[in-house]
Amino acid sequence: MHVRKLTSGFAATLAVTFSLMSGQAVAAPSAHADADRAVAARVVTYDAGGSAEFKSAVDRGAAIWNESVDAVELRPVAAGQRANIRVLADDGWPRAITTSLGNGTVYIGRQAVDEGHNTIRISSHELGHILGLPDRKPGPCSSLMSGASAGTSCTNPYPNTTEKADVEGYFDALSARTAGAVPLNAMIAH
Repeated sequence: MHVRKLTSGFAATLAVTFSLMSGQAVAAPSAHADADRAVAARVVTYDAGGSAEFKSAVDRGAAIWNESVDAVELRPVAAGQRANIRVLADDGWPRAITTSLGNGTVYIGRQAVDEGHNTIRISSHELGHILGLPDRKPGPCSSLMSGASAGTSCTNPYPNTTEKADVEGYFDALSARTAGAVPLNAMIAH
């Protein structure tokens, strides 16, 4: 009985799909089209020029965040522009110094790498701090923000559902607060 219902449901889906394919498909205007445009991703630029041997890990960490959330997009800074995030390599422990949501400096520390921690996980974790997330230690490997407490065998560079939702919420709230607002320290000439 259950298989018959699944089969008839599948057949109905195919019939609708093929009928749509035979004619010209026209998208109906979305009731949320204007709202969707207003909630476009906020672009946050990063400069990995000082990240030395970790540049590819930094680029991959940024790409992971771009795959994981919609409210913010991390992009390499264009030549001659100032980045929101500076990424530097040093011999200490990895850390992030935030100045505000989406802004700050990330250090990819060689001490953690020398101890066996995964460079892409480090990068993604530290970028998570810049995107507003705190450490969540101790924690399981499934939590990106558990950081080093998950151990050197943990190579998961992806944020979990809660971490993704938190970042989405922070940047959605930022967009709502700044929509139509004049930026601080801006000069308006009429």
